[in-house]
Amino acid sequence: MDLGLGGRVVLVTGASGSIGRAIATTFAREGALVAAGWHSDREGARDLVEEIAGSGGKAVAVRVDQGDPESITSAVAEVERDLGAVAVLVANAVAWPERGPETWRTLNAGFTANVTGTLTLVDAVLPGMRSAGWGRLVLISSDVVDQPMPAGVTYPAAKGALEAAAKVLAVREAGHGVLTNVVRPGFTLTDRVLSTPWLGQDAVDSESAQTPTGRICTPEDVASAAAYLGSAANGHVNGEILSVAGGRHLTR
Repeated sequence: MDLGLGGRVVLVTGASGSIGRAIATTFAREGALVAAGWHSDREGARDLVEEIAGSGGKAVAVRVDQGDPESITSAVAEVERDLGAVAVLVANAVAWPERGPETWRTLNAGFTANVTGTLTLVDAVLPGMRSAGWGRLVLISSDVVDQPMPAGVTYPAAKGALEAAAKVLAVREAGHGVLTNVVRPGFTLTDRVLSTPWLGQDAVDSESAQTPTGRICTPEDVASAAAYLGSAANGHVNGEILSVAGGRHLTR
């Protein structure tokens, strides 16, 4: 299937992480021009850009600090200068909450980066999409919105807020040719999961055994869903939340 992404500019935030990297490389394979957004892992983003270039694609790395509105504005301007107007935004970046008791400071910081920052980025790319009469917004959420874990409330609450915002955007922007959807991954096999002591391989094995498909989600699974929803092949899916979890919610 031709996804109609050739030559379209795609901004992927959090591109140096496992899921973001898979999303960026998937769009690049479809001929998109990729802006790899990074916050703290400059080298990871540069390696990703080199990998895409080595495969014949075109990509640039751009720093995006979602806790700083000026950083967001300058990042979008940089992408527009180097590649052109953003046609597809995949909002994948996440600010993980600190371990320990949640306070006003940690709650506020979590919402600023995960919600306010993402929506500020959306506002920054929308003028170009509206002008072109075409755009795709793909927000990456998490199944913890519906399947909460006994941890902090900041992360699931922030993702829930983004899902609500996506529905508003879907109604408001569709008349401009901009479709908005959410990808909701389940427990995903990322480097972070494998390196976190209280998760690790034991958690992977346990979740796999309880998932109808017999395995947990991979970054490539998330990337495939994001690429379709962010493509021209998606002509009429709007305001949806797509679970990519192998049916795990059916067995809880």
